Amino acid sequence: MTPLSARQILRAAERGAADVSDLVTLDYEARFLRRKVLYTVRDQPVLVDLAETVSLDHGDCFVLEDGSLIEVIAAEEDLIEVRGKDLIRLAWHIGNRHTPCQIEETRLLIRKDPVMADLVSRLGAEVSDVSERFLPEGGAYGLGR
Repeated sequence: MTPLSARQILRAAERGAADVSDLVTLDYEARFLRRKVLYTVRDQPVLVDLAETVSLDHGDCFVLEDGSLIEVIAAEEDLIEVRGKDLIRLAWHIGNRHTPCQIEETRLLIRKDPVMADLVSRLGAEVSDVSERFLPEGGAYGLGR
């Protein structure tokens, strides 16, 4: 089957109520790409061929050559949930190690890494394994990573 081509992205914030024709589920690493053949949940091949490498967010869409949209769904991943009394301090230590981090009001989520789990545990954090979508904070300059 010849793949359809996607040469542009429609960000979730700009999509509005536009309908999607299919979905593609990608983990955090796979959501950073420029050129790759992906398979949708309906097993349709899509050749993503972007002008530059981009970081995709949950809800962003690939715009196919026929104008239809393929929505990006963040896959569930094995993560570490970090909780504690001083989340700001814990977030600083995680960020100081350039580790992607999902920041929420009562917890932080990082990718499963025994070294980081040990580090935040030594700093007083409560650590547990979870499986969830990973939606870390983007880069400081709007570039995503």
